[in-house]
Amino acid sequence: MARGDLQNPRWMYVKAVLFVVGGVLGSASILLESPRLKTAALLALTVWCFSRAYFFVFYVIERWIDPGFRFSGLVDFAQWLVRRR
Repeated sequence: MARGDLQNPRWMYVKAVLFVVGGVLGSASILLESPRLKTAALLALTVWCFSRAYFFVFYVIERWIDPGFRFSGLVDFAQWLVRRR
């Protein structure tokens, strides 16, 4: 485990809450800048697509494609992808 890895569950929850707060503030800012249904729909689609991609990287690949490898971040995934080719 790397020296900077977060291990305390309480801080993991704090980190998760901060991600949600950041997402809500960012989404609200976009919708305040452009308060249209089209903007809201595109924002929702974007969030959903990135969420599914994240799920693919951290669950599907580890579970079914390469069970021997565990990613600790998107950089690890990119390195795995480059090495695989």
